[in-house]
Amino acid sequence: MNKTRILSWNVNGLRAVGKKDFLPWLLKESPDVLCVQEIKATPLQLPPELRHPPGYESFWNSAERPGYSGVGIFTKATPLNISDKMDVPRFDNEGRWLLVEFEKFILINIYFPNGKRDAERLRYKLDFYEESLKIFTRLVKKGKRVIFCGDVNTAHAPIDLSHPEQNEDVSGFLPEERAWMDKVVKSGFIDAFRYLHPDAKEAYTWWDLRTGARARNIGWRLDYFFISTGVEAHLQEACHLTEVKGSDHCPVAITLDS
Repeated sequence: MNKTRILSWNVNGLRAVGKKDFLPWLLKESPDVLCVQEIKATPLQLPPELRHPPGYESFWNSAERPGYSGVGIFTKATPLNISDKMDVPRFDNEGRWLLVEFEKFILINIYFPNGKRDAERLRYKLDFYEESLKIFTRLVKKGKRVIFCGDVNTAHAPIDLSHPEQNEDVSGFLPEERAWMDKVVKSGFIDAFRYLHPDAKEAYTWWDLRTGARARNIGWRLDYFFISTGVEAHLQEACHLTEVKGSDHCPVAITLDS
């Protein structure tokens, strides 16, 4: 049986993590696809071995603002189609969206905005959420199998962060942010990790570096794979690679059968 393994990782600076054994890790893990977020670079700013790892094609969407945001995809198989646009100018200049279409599914790598800065930025995040869901549902209506992954920048439920009561007024766990994730589920998308591990506690993907939270596993689950209805029949694995260091996030992974 053929299997497809897809990884997603907010690397918090690809050039920085590239100095911390990123390439040996990638080649050892050998996923079919790796989605990276917050690359903080343009392709030309990356060393050749990160821009074109052996055995992979790479695709990029960098932010107009230097050293900020940006997403990339490394893939062993050549996509049928590639798009780095949501076709909304105020979203398309931050390098947050990269869609690749394969024969059996569409994969969208997204670095969702952070809403903590101020009310305006929170509005931007919520608007980005809504526009994303419109695109997801439109693709599904066209008969596409859709997978989207990345740093969603919100913990969905109290089980998804260490101190939910203390963070109810903090962006990343606000009712309106969590309500959008409820809407995603109601629209027919499935949280791959929770589908296989509905009761897993202390299963986090982000830890505050400043407080040394990772050593104590005081964290948040901010990184997700969502799959459209029907794809769950092919879902073999969904896990967090918590042993992988180099960023304040850890990689997350799914495995699909054919």
